Order: sequence, then structure tokens, then C-alpha cells
Amino acid sequence: MTRKGIAPHGGPTAGTLPDRLPWDVVAAVALGGALGSAARYGVSVAWPTPSGQLPWATLVINLTGCALLGMLMAFVTARIAPHRLLRPFLGTGVLGGYTTFSTYAVETRGLLDTGRPLLAAGYVFGTLAGALIAVWLGGWLVARIGPKP
Repeated sequence: MTRKGIAPHGGPTAGTLPDRLPWDVVAAVALGGALGSAARYGVSVAWPTPSGQLPWATLVINLTGCALLGMLMAFVTARIAPHRLLRPFLGTGVLGGYTTFSTYAVETRGLLDTGRPLLAAGYVFGTLAGALIAVWLGGWLVARIGPKP
């Protein structure tokens, strides 16, 4: 069953806004977001960044999150017919809560504030390039070694 503006995967259809989001999709995103955010918080506590240093924890979080998102999208679009809540739960929820590009922006500003403009520029462009490569690599891995349809 589909509702106006809701695609079978649970997200909005292109060019439309749903009258109301289904409660189960909102709950799946909220639960996934809580889990992903808790995982990110745990990594940041276990791997703190001294002021003026490269924020390795955020870099690793964003790159691994992008790789996992690339794998997820390749898997659900080409390999299986997923449950309609899988993508909102894992993609928007867990991985959306796990990755943190707002922290990346704040940490970049912190590097600039501590007089590290070259490190800040390397962090900005390294993260962007790494994120794109990680998404591609995740999809490539699923295409090469993932289960066949």
C-alpha cells in the first residue's frame, strides 16, 4: 500500500510532499538516529581531539559512515527488495545520526581559530574527497562481493 507522496521505500516521492509522514517511518528514523548518534558519541569520547589537532574521530566517523551508506544503497537498490523501513532506519536514521558534517564544519572553524589554516584546508578537502571515494568504494564492494540477486 502506498500513500500520496510516499514511495514504497518509505521516503517521499520525487516532487511531492506527503500529507503526513507515516508514524512507523518517523519511528524508524528516530530509533536509527538515536543508535547512530550514540555510536558517534561513543567514538568521540573514546578518541578525543586536542585543540588545534586533526579531528581523527570525526574524520573516521564520516568516512566509515559514507562507505556504509554506499554499501547500503548498492545493496537495497540492486540486491534485495528491502522492507520499506530498512532504508529509513539504516540510511536516514543510523547512518544519518552516525555521520556528522556539522561537527566537521565546527572543527574546521576550530582549526582556523587556532591558527592552523593549512590543516583546516586539508581537513575540508580531504574529508570531501574521502567521503566521495568511500561512497563509491562501498558500492563497488557490494557489486563485487555482495550477494547476487
